[in-house]
Amino acid sequence: MPEPVKKTEEAQGGAGDPAAPDPAATYTVASAEAPTPAETPAAADTTPAAPQPESQAPDTKTDLTGLFTEKPQSGEVAVGENINFVAKVNAASLLKKPTIKWFKGKWMDLASKSGKNLQLKELYDRNSKVYTFEMQIIAAKPSFAGAYRCEVSSRDKFDSCNFDLTPNDNAKVMASDIGLPCPLVSSFCASASKSQVKSEPDEDVWEILQNAPASEYEKIAFQYGITDLRGMLKRLKKMKKEEKKSEAFLKKLDPAYQVEKGHKMKLCIDVANEDVDVKWLKNGQEIQSTGRYIFESVGNKRYLTINHCSLSDDATYTCVVGDEKCTTELFVKEPAVTITSNLEDQMVMKGERVELECEVSEEGATVKWEKDGVELTRDESFKYRFKKDGRKHVLIINEATKEDCGHYTVKTNGGESMAELMVSEKELEVYQNIADLTVKAKDEAVFKCEVSDETVKGIWYKNGVEVKADARTHITHIGRIHKLTIDDVKPEDQGDYTFVPEGYAFNLSAKLNFLDPPKIHLDCMGHTADSTIVVVAGNKLRLDVPITGDPAPTVVWTKGEKVKLLGDGRLHVESTKGHCIFTIEGADKQDEGLYSVIVRNPAGEDKADINVKVVDAPDPPSAPRILSVQEDSCVVQWDPPKSDGGNPIIGYVLERKKKKSYRWMRLNFDPYTDTTYEAKRMIEGVEYEMRVYAVNAIGMSCHSAASQPFIPVAPTSEPVGLCVDDISDTTISLKWRTPELLGSSELDGYGVEYCKEEKPKIWIPRNLRQTLIKKVEETINLVIPFQGKPRPVITWSKDGEPLNPKQVSVRNSDTDTILFIRKSERKDSGKYEVKLQIENVEDTASISIQIVDLPGSPEKLKIMDVWGFNVALEWKPPKDNGNCEITGYMVQKADKKTMEWYTVYELCRRTNCVVADLIMGNEYIFRIYAVNMVGLSLEPCFSADSAYIQKTGFEYKPPTYKEHDFSEAPKFTHPLVSRSVIAGYNATLSCSVRGIPKPKVTWYKNKMDISNEAKYRMFSKQGVLTLEIRKPCSFDGGVYMCKAVNASGEDVVECKLEIRPLIPIQQYFHIPKNSGKGGSDPILDGCT
Repeated sequence: MPEPVKKTEEAQGGAGDPAAPDPAATYTVASAEAPTPAETPAAADTTPAAPQPESQAPDTKTDLTGLFTEKPQSGEVAVGENINFVAKVNAASLLKKPTIKWFKGKWMDLASKSGKNLQLKELYDRNSKVYTFEMQIIAAKPSFAGAYRCEVSSRDKFDSCNFDLTPNDNAKVMASDIGLPCPLVSSFCASASKSQVKSEPDEDVWEILQNAPASEYEKIAFQYGITDLRGMLKRLKKMKKEEKKSEAFLKKLDPAYQVEKGHKMKLCIDVANEDVDVKWLKNGQEIQSTGRYIFESVGNKRYLTINHCSLSDDATYTCVVGDEKCTTELFVKEPAVTITSNLEDQMVMKGERVELECEVSEEGATVKWEKDGVELTRDESFKYRFKKDGRKHVLIINEATKEDCGHYTVKTNGGESMAELMVSEKELEVYQNIADLTVKAKDEAVFKCEVSDETVKGIWYKNGVEVKADARTHITHIGRIHKLTIDDVKPEDQGDYTFVPEGYAFNLSAKLNFLDPPKIHLDCMGHTADSTIVVVAGNKLRLDVPITGDPAPTVVWTKGEKVKLLGDGRLHVESTKGHCIFTIEGADKQDEGLYSVIVRNPAGEDKADINVKVVDAPDPPSAPRILSVQEDSCVVQWDPPKSDGGNPIIGYVLERKKKKSYRWMRLNFDPYTDTTYEAKRMIEGVEYEMRVYAVNAIGMSCHSAASQPFIPVAPTSEPVGLCVDDISDTTISLKWRTPELLGSSELDGYGVEYCKEEKPKIWIPRNLRQTLIKKVEETINLVIPFQGKPRPVITWSKDGEPLNPKQVSVRNSDTDTILFIRKSERKDSGKYEVKLQIENVEDTASISIQIVDLPGSPEKLKIMDVWGFNVALEWKPPKDNGNCEITGYMVQKADKKTMEWYTVYELCRRTNCVVADLIMGNEYIFRIYAVNMVGLSLEPCFSADSAYIQKTGFEYKPPTYKEHDFSEAPKFTHPLVSRSVIAGYNATLSCSVRGIPKPKVTWYKNKMDISNEAKYRMFSKQGVLTLEIRKPCSFDGGVYMCKAVNASGEDVVECKLEIRPLIPIQQYFHIPKNSGKGGSDPILDGCT
C-alpha cells in the first residue's frame, strides 16, 4: 500500500469547494484543445497558479510524511535566468532503488523534454543512503510558468509533491494562462494597445468576464482571441472561489493524513454552527456508525474515529455540511513485516516437488524470493510458483533439477531468511530393455527401450562406435521411449548395439542377428575347365560342399532334371553343420555330367552347378605302320586312339618282337609324345613285328594290334667328295665319288638339290623387347624365331658368360630357338644374348629377365608418441626388397587382451603413420608387413613396446539442429477502450494480446507500475487481459497502459479513464439563474 503524504489545496484542485470540478473530468475535456509538445515545454498544461488568499491555511508542502526528506519548493525566476528544484529521498528502509518522475501540469512527463532548457540530475550518498534528485531549468521563459509535480516510487511505496514556477513576465504569463500561442503574444499585446486608443484605458478582460453572464463567455473569448476555453473557465472559477469564504467550516480537514495499520485515526473539523449535522463520506459513499467508525460532536468540533485501521480504510474521506464539503486523503501505512518461522534446508531427489515455507508476522504481506542473490519471478515455463495462505508463504518447484541447487532467500521489509536446497540424482529405472533382433535382408530393425525419466538423453553405439543418424538410421526420443530404427538391413548392420543413458554409469545392450540366406561356398562352379571335378573311373566320387545359412538350410541334389534318390546303393547324401556331402561309390563313365545342389531356408535359396568328369585309361592306338627300314633300324608310325579316356594323351610306349618269338621287348620307358618313332639296334635280315600303347595321366591303354612283319635292310650311304667342277653363266658342274656303302641292293642313281642362301636375322617378339619379370619358381620358356640359310650356328650367353646346362636348356630348330628354365631362381636374373652365325655373317639380340621374390620384413618398428586416441609409428625399410621396388607397408594393430589383429592401413607408402580411433583404456601392439609387386613379406616386424590409451574425460557435444522459429512478438489484437465511469463503482478495462512465447504483462497508471497495488486486480485468460479497479475515486482517473513483453519484442496499448462524481453539472461552474434565456449553454455542454 503506498505511503501517505499530505497535499495542498492546490493539489486537491479545490477539494474543499463543493463546486470545484473533478480534475480528471476537467482535463479530459481540455485535452482536445491542448497544444502540441512542439509549441513550448509547458504546452501540456495551461492552468495558472491561483493566488492564495490571506485567510487560506498555511502551506503544508514541507510536511514530511512520506518518502521525501526534502521536497522541491515553489519559486520565481526572471525570464532568461536559471532555477533549480531539489528533492531528497532516504533509501535506508527501501528494498529497491527509488524512481523519480517530474511532471509539468498533471500528465506531461518532463523526462522526454530534457535538453537545452531542462536538465535532470541524480546523486547518491553511500554514507547517509540519501538520493538527491535535481531539476534545473535553464534560461527560463514565460511559457514555463505553471504547476509542476514530483513523484517518487519504490516497489510498494509511493509519494508525490506539487510546486509552482513563476517567471517574472506578466504579458506572457497571461498569454500562457489563456492558451494563446507564443507567436500571438505580440499581436495580442498590439491589439490591446490599439484597443486602448478606442476604448477605456486599462480595460481588463477578466473583469469583463467576471461581470458578464455565462452565455456571453464564448463571445468575449472570441473578441479577445482566447482559444483555451477550459483554462479561461478554470481561472474564472478560482477567482470566484478566492473571493468566497466558507460559511460552514471554521477549520477544514488537512489535505492528507497518515496512520499505521492497526492503529486508530481521528479526523477533526470545526463548524461554524454548533447545531449543524454533518455527514461523513468514504470514496463518495456515506459512512454508517459501527464499532470501527465512531462519530463524535463536541461543541463546534466534529470527530470521525476509525479504530483498527486496515488497508481497506485507505481512501478519500469527505465531510459534508449543507452544501459545503471538505475532503482529505487517508493513507494507511503497513508496519514492518518480520519472519516468524524461518526456511529450512532441504535435500530432495531429482524430479521431486519442493516446497520452501516460511511464516511472516502479517497476513497478506508482500515478500520477495531470491536464489543465490537473483530475484525469482513467474517465468514462462512456470518453474516457480508462489503461494500465500494467511501468514504462510510457500515457494513451490514442481520438478527439481540439478540447476535448482543453491541458497534460497525470502525477504520482507523487516527481515529475511535463507535455506539451502540440495538436489541429488535418483536411480534411473528401466521399464523396457532392448531385445535381441533377428531380421532378414532389406527388413526394418527397431531397438526400443523405456526408462523412468523422460528428460534423460542417451547415445547409441554399435560395437563400441557411436551410431550417427543417416538416411537409413533414425534415432528418436519421445518421452521415456528411446528408439533406434535401421531401414533396409544389410549384413554389415549385424553387431552388438548398446544404449548409454547420459549421466548414468550403466548401459543397455542387445544383438542384431542378420537372418542369413543360404549360401554355397564353392571356388569352382559351372562348365569351365577350372570348375570341373575329375574322378578316375572305379574310384569313389565325394562332393563336399561348404554351405552357410541361418536357420540350417535343406539340401537337394540333382543331375539334370532328375533328383538323386538314395535307392541306389552306390549313392549317398549326408548333411553336417556347414557341409553337405554327395558320394558315388565306384564311379563310371555314366556318372559323368552336370550336378546341381540346391539349398533352401526361410530367408531364401541358393544353387550351384558342379561339372563332374570321369576319366579312364585311353583306348589302344591303331596298328602301327612301317614307313622305312635301315640296316639295323626302321621308322614306324601310328594313329592316336579314338578316345583319350577323358585326359590328354601324354605319350606312347612301343614294343617289338621277332616274328617267331612270343617275348615282346619295350623300346622306350618314358612316354614318347610323337606318333612317329625310329626303332634301332635291330638285326639285319631278321623278321620283326611292332605294337604301341597309349599313355595318359590315368594310366596305359591296352596294346594295339601288331604291325605287318618287316625285315631290316641296310640302305646305300651318301656320296662323298661333292665339289664344284666348273661354272658358267647359266650352269654349274658338280662331281662326287660313289658311296662307300652300297647296301644289299644295287645303286640306281643320284638326286641333286639346291637352294638360295639367306642372311641370318633374329626376330625378337614384342613382349620380350622390355624386361621380362617372373616370380621365383615360375617357368621361363622363350621362343625366339629367326631366319637364315643354310641353317645358322646358334649361341646363347648370360652377361657374357656361357649358360649353365644344368639350370638352362636350349633347343634349336630350323626356324627358332627356345630358352627353357623349369624353376626360375633370383640368380637367373640378368641379360641373355643369342647369336646367329652363317660363315662370316652373324646377328645378335639381347633379352633382360628379372626374377622377383617376396620382400623381407621391415626393421626397427618404434612407437614415437601417444596422445588422445592416437599413436604415431615409425620404422625402417627391409634390407631385402625382393629384387623389385617396395610399393608400401601394411599396418596392423591388436588389443593385448584379445590379440586379434586388425588392419589399419592396407598400403601405407611412407615409413611412418598415425593410428587413430583407438579405444580408451586398451593397450595395443602393432606389426608391419612390407609389400612389393609379389605380395606381403613372409614375416612382419613387431613393435617392441605397447601403447596404452589413457582414460580421459570428454564432453559430448550433441549435434545441433536448426529448429523452426515459432516465436512471435507480442501484438494486441483488441485495444483498450477509453471509458468514463461513476466513482464508487468497480470498473474494468479489457484488451487481448497474442505472442509466442507467452508475453509478460504489466499494467501502468500514468506510466507507473501498479502490478503490486492492492486496489487493482489483474486477470489473464486465453490471451484476454482484464484490469479491475475496485471502487474508483476521482484520483483513479488517468491514462492506463498495458505493456506486453517477450523475447521477440514488446507492444503497448493505452486508454483514458474518467471518473465522474454523482454531482449535478451546474455546481461545477456556479451558473447564475439569469445566465441565459432558455436553451443550453454550448460552452458548459462542451465542458461536460
